[in-house]
Amino acid sequence: MSPPHHFITGTELKAAELNALLRRALEVKAAPRNGTEPLHGRNVALLFEKPSTRTRVSFQVGIQQMGGHALLMRSEELQLARGESVRDTALVLSRYVDAIVVRHGEHAVIEELARYADIPVVNALTPVHHPCQALADLLTLQERFGRLEGLRVAYVGDGNNVLQSLMLVGAQAGVQVVAATPPELRPDPALVSQAGDLANVVDDPREAAAGAHALYTDVWVSMGDEQDARRRRELLTPYRLDADLLSHARDDAIVMHCLPAHPGEEITEDLLYGDRSAVWDQAENRLHAQKALMELLLA
Repeated sequence: MSPPHHFITGTELKAAELNALLRRALEVKAAPRNGTEPLHGRNVALLFEKPSTRTRVSFQVGIQQMGGHALLMRSEELQLARGESVRDTALVLSRYVDAIVVRHGEHAVIEELARYADIPVVNALTPVHHPCQALADLLTLQERFGRLEGLRVAYVGDGNNVLQSLMLVGAQAGVQVVAATPPELRPDPALVSQAGDLANVVDDPREAAAGAHALYTDVWVSMGDEQDARRRRELLTPYRLDADLLSHARDDAIVMHCLPAHPGEEITEDLLYGDRSAVWDQAENRLHAQKALMELLLA
């Protein structure tokens, strides 16, 4: 199979390609420094408009571990900040580098970059999609349960980009995602529909958690939502991930969070740092899943 040219929503990967990528990520994780450099001589632009810890570090380190060179660029440092078009930026960067990894506050920007770039464009986070996080989530589930097909993940909280990507990419792997969100903070119905029968949205967190292999949550106030913080906290308080909610899941259920976390808000401290937490594996797996993705796109 030929690799996808871009990775914007995650659905560019068909089921067989996704499964192969996850298998490769497990191999990469088992032997992170095996002497090979599949990105030797390749340059990757990291265009970050938003703050980042895991995304920035995991991409930068992963590219360097594979023999490539990562160029970190802030939007305000480019002529984009002075009115140069996204189209012109895409055309110029295509002449300099081998791929563009983008973290931006407007999804339309990454779509336009992909439209005009002659090199792979990777979505490292937009308000609509966070597909690289979904890859790490699936890799973590694969490690913990030895399979993906037939797993049930309960997501509780804000129906944001993390949930939307988990639904879309999870469906490709046969993972059922049941989300419990306030009616005011539902995910995009069109994206839920696109995910098909394996995606569902309910009101009651306990209904979502029933029989789940994993309980997943995210921050209540994401970047860009600060002006609405009080209302969001009021709406989301019944959706806190705590021991009572976990008791409705399977006995072997794990706890997931894409980070950063705010213990005492969306998740209790005992679950975040407890024995059933897979949160830190998720964070580490960003590195391995993205290395496999970059290898697929570039090597």
